[in-house]
Amino acid sequence: MPGLLAPQRERTFRKPTGRPNPPIILITGADKSGKRYEAARGSSSDLVGMTYWIGIGGSQGAADYYGRIEGARYEIVPHDGSYQEILDAIRCAIARPPVNGKPNMLVLDDVTSLWDLLSDEQALVARERAARRVRDSRGRLSLIDEPAVVDHGLWQDAKDRWGEVLWLLRRHSGPTLLIARQEVVTAYENDKPTRYTTRKIKAEKNLSSAVDATVELRALGEAYLTGGRTLHWEIKPGETQPLTDFSIDKLLRYLGFQEAADTRSTNELRPDAYLSELGRSTEAAQPATQAPVAAPQVAPSTPGLTGEQAVAIIGAALKNETDPVAALEDVREEWGRRTLARVSTETSLGVMNADDLLTRSLAIVKAKKTNSNGSGSDSGGSNREKRDAKPGHQSHPSAVTSSPTPVGPHTPTAEEPGQAGARPEEPDAAAPPPPDPDNPPPPTDERPEDTSAAEEPQDRPQQPLPARRMTKAQRDAERAREVLMAEAVIQARVLFVTVGEHLGPKSVAPMAELRNFLQEQRSAVIEVLEKEGQTELADSYRNARVPELRIAEMFAPYLNQGARPT
Repeated sequence: MPGLLAPQRERTFRKPTGRPNPPIILITGADKSGKRYEAARGSSSDLVGMTYWIGIGGSQGAADYYGRIEGARYEIVPHDGSYQEILDAIRCAIARPPVNGKPNMLVLDDVTSLWDLLSDEQALVARERAARRVRDSRGRLSLIDEPAVVDHGLWQDAKDRWGEVLWLLRRHSGPTLLIARQEVVTAYENDKPTRYTTRKIKAEKNLSSAVDATVELRALGEAYLTGGRTLHWEIKPGETQPLTDFSIDKLLRYLGFQEAADTRSTNELRPDAYLSELGRSTEAAQPATQAPVAAPQVAPSTPGLTGEQAVAIIGAALKNETDPVAALEDVREEWGRRTLARVSTETSLGVMNADDLLTRSLAIVKAKKTNSNGSGSDSGGSNREKRDAKPGHQSHPSAVTSSPTPVGPHTPTAEEPGQAGARPEEPDAAAPPPPDPDNPPPPTDERPEDTSAAEEPQDRPQQPLPARRMTKAQRDAERAREVLMAEAVIQARVLFVTVGEHLGPKSVAPMAELRNFLQEQRSAVIEVLEKEGQTELADSYRNARVPELRIAEMFAPYLNQGARPT
């Protein structure tokens, strides 16, 4: 399809500055490999003014402890652990003014826990949806143990929230350190597992492409540059570069931070602009679609579709025996609103453009369908026939015919008693078309007065039945799952892990599988309790039922005494 060739606005071209962006650095590695230690030691670099440390997950204690490293200069940014609080903590950190005329450094510790948080949020939404389906299932007990699936739409929501964090980090005028955990996984080849292993970053899968450099710490003092963007240091693309005597200060100099630009040069994508394009397209078609019927002002028909052809196409869709609504919508999808709005048609409904004609036809078909659904019994159908026999009340055929039909006054027929001398009704452009004289309604032997007023409500659409209340079995199952999830949270806090790390895929597993998993994990929790001298609590937990309805009350004194992180 040909597009515009002429520029739509003036643009000012510029030459490249040759200066690097303030780097976003990903520091990854296995547990206890020195990631946070190097970040704390890097705060002593004379290239940065002050470092602001945002701890996420169960690693907040490391920031306090590593403050005793010689030369470390950083401040901890507090938050309550929620996504919006973490987001605002980042805003506060990047809004701080430079210290001693030098840009500040930001440490996000760690992005693995941040991605776990976003995943847990969507898992909670999925479980809430599953519980709502059970409540609305009207006694279908088979839905109770169905897994709560985190579908593609929920994962897209998590990615959007993750993208908002990266958007903020790109607005920072200084270096940013992202700490992420790394795990060893089985290597796959041609979608099949092999006997080899590889390292994988536990975070959003596109994180490596969003940073300027990736440093992998495989052990204390053993660092490798696995990816980077720099002209200040000779590196070979595709090769892992060992970093001797690694430090954040040395890495910043390798990346040319001493010559970095004041702000990051970036062009953010704007998918919302497409909605504006659609809005302008709709407005462009409105003058044609809103033209008055009496004096239509429709643009000339396009050569590809004439008014007679449009009437014939819409008429054929109306006669579709399977699904006329879908057939009409297919016509609009095939030809488009713009094309239909430029085609003038003349039918028994009046003179209008083809898009308006299609809209009116859809409304008539849907109204017929609603009325037919409202008469749910044979008696309702017979009552409809009785009412159709009343004077002036007749059914009408399809709204569109293959040839234009002028609109005229309604002439009473001999079958309509008492209407011989009646005044003809004025035509109404918004009303359905008059009956087809070649297809009169079937005769009836009943008189109009035989229809009683008590039968009238049967012609109205049936009201939807109220949702049934949950059965006792459903309420018990929902309560049991809530208790199991409460125990999962308690186990995670005792074991110093997040709920996402503790449960993994079990968070959306059926209730029986979740119950067995939590029962298996009790031994590890009891072992931790006994090591901390909580023998009485350990014995009570060992003898507790699964699920234990008083699990929160049992652990409340222990969790509230400050021994566990919240």
